[in-house]
Amino acid sequence: MTVALAPRDPLDPAPRRGELDDVTLARAQRGDAAAWRAVVEHHQGAVFALLGRLLGGGRRATVEDLAQDTFLAVFRQLPAFQRVGPARLSTWILTIASRRAIDELRRRPASAIAADDLVVRADRDRADDALDRRRLAAAIDRALAELTPEYRAAFVLRELHGLDYADVARALEIDLGTVKSRLARARAALRAALAEVHP
Repeated sequence: MTVALAPRDPLDPAPRRGELDDVTLARAQRGDAAAWRAVVEHHQGAVFALLGRLLGGGRRATVEDLAQDTFLAVFRQLPAFQRVGPARLSTWILTIASRRAIDELRRRPASAIAADDLVVRADRDRADDALDRRRLAAAIDRALAELTPEYRAAFVLRELHGLDYADVARALEIDLGTVKSRLARARAALRAALAEVHP
């Protein structure tokens, strides 16, 4: 099965969308092609954004490959997905994408995770403002690049994708206390990086 994904800039913000309706989900679980396409279209923005943030700029081909791999896994496992309790399809899909990104980051040598891997776009309205934003972005990028893949994933899922602590714990298969400690460490690194730019 080929998954048709629309090309996206991996660092564009993911659109905030609600959950897919139950009828479409049930049809997709039964193998309905139109419903499956709706699943992909509904969630691909968030998947691309998450992978782009975790893997960093300049990795478009890798992001696209992992997005494809994510949706192939979703397609294979979707019939068994059950929306019970706090389980949400969006969190489940982001969990699959997060695990693939973490595996990819673990395969890379530490030297390959350069400070410029994560690029935050500057507002081009005013040159001074753009320069300040680039400096700030570079400081944040350095701090995030120095985090382990697990710490970076916790931070990105919580702060950039808005998952609550319990969803982050489920996505990364860790307990709530570990989520909180990873987030505390990531935030401390960012505070230190920002102090360099804005003492």
